[in-house]
Amino acid sequence: MSKFIKLRKGFDINLVGKAEKKIADFEQPETFALKPSSFHGIQRPKVLVKEGDTVKAGTPILIDGKNDRIQHAAPVSGEIVEVKRGEKRKLLEIVILADKEIEYVEFPKHSISDINNLSREDCQQTLLQSGVWPNIIQRPYGIIANPDDEPKSIFISTFDTHPLAPDFDLILKDQDKYFEAGIEILNKFSEHVHINVNADAEVSPVFTKAKNAQLNKFSGPHPSGNVGVQIHHIDPINKGDVVWTVNPIGVTQIGKLFLEGKYDASRVVAVTGSEVKTPQYYKTFTGANIKKFVQDNLKSDHVRYIGGNVLTGEKIASDGYLGFFDNQLTIVPEGDYHELFGWIMPSFKKLSFHRAIGLLSFLNSGNKEYVVDTNTHGEDRAFVQSGTFERVTPMDILPTHLIKAILAEDFDEMEGLGIYEVIEEDLALCEFIDVSKHDIQAILREGLDLMQYS
Repeated sequence: MSKFIKLRKGFDINLVGKAEKKIADFEQPETFALKPSSFHGIQRPKVLVKEGDTVKAGTPILIDGKNDRIQHAAPVSGEIVEVKRGEKRKLLEIVILADKEIEYVEFPKHSISDINNLSREDCQQTLLQSGVWPNIIQRPYGIIANPDDEPKSIFISTFDTHPLAPDFDLILKDQDKYFEAGIEILNKFSEHVHINVNADAEVSPVFTKAKNAQLNKFSGPHPSGNVGVQIHHIDPINKGDVVWTVNPIGVTQIGKLFLEGKYDASRVVAVTGSEVKTPQYYKTFTGANIKKFVQDNLKSDHVRYIGGNVLTGEKIASDGYLGFFDNQLTIVPEGDYHELFGWIMPSFKKLSFHRAIGLLSFLNSGNKEYVVDTNTHGEDRAFVQSGTFERVTPMDILPTHLIKAILAEDFDEMEGLGIYEVIEEDLALCEFIDVSKHDIQAILREGLDLMQYS
């Protein structure tokens, strides 16, 4: 039965630099990369290729040393030009010089009626062999799903409420049949598939046409678009439960794999941020090099490049690569400066959740857009228990107490306080408003690793 859930807790961060709803013509990047850092929990990754090898889109190039059934495939065809490693030979990137015309590994094609006759095992094997399986993420822990697990439900959030988030309606325009086919495949793994839409906006037919799934509506400020928040309000995760999540782009990739017989890693990326001259969308492939997106398109050179959004994204170099799940590149001013008494000087220009003496932004309309930089405006300090974390977390958990339990490595407390229900993105707002300047997301990941591997 469909549900309507209105959330009141949270905080919308309105920033300058939202992408104009048009897809720009541009010359594709020359190189693309697969980055193991996109996946939590991947252990001892084994590289299957070497520099100089040629690959097609869909060729396995990396496997998880912990579970060698899970393969990671090349997003484009071309030549392996670099297997980049860091300290202690940690694998950082596998870089591919792309062909002008992409060639694909061929997989069996199916019609919609054929898909209905496929078994779970058939679907699982194709997903694993093609490199599409890593789109399926498991809760708890936010790791690639174990093929041997049977999830009690599967969740797809069709909208994103992060700052400057891309519009999935535009990204998935005319992808109806692929999305529908992807939902049919996911039904092979669970009888309870949930498609969650934004009740505060017009819902795209791409999502409403899908059959054999429960359509739920969510309303409220960020993080209402987070799939973890949605799971909490519809089918909460308890100890021993397994829930899978897939983003809408992953669902369409699954559908294309079965309908067209290829791993199609094409995607539309939003280039956003106050330092971008023309924020807009670009059609490219997973793991794109960002140089072509920013060439002659920046207002200044002293900027931070972020693969993803400003709350949860990863800092990358000016010639770096987007991650596997990135459909957004954000560029904001670098904040490497010291501001004496900046917190006490009256200002309407600084975005703040708190009613601080100097920061008067709470008096402005909620529609005002702000320019923010990467400055934390303070150093680490003692953990201040202010009660604000609970005001931006629309879940029945106590994030302040949970973080303290993680710091104390109290396993029973972590479990009792709901650590199985959250990953970094669900508490990212806590980090943003934290007056103590703690790296809340990193602390939470330490706790998740403790629970998973202990």
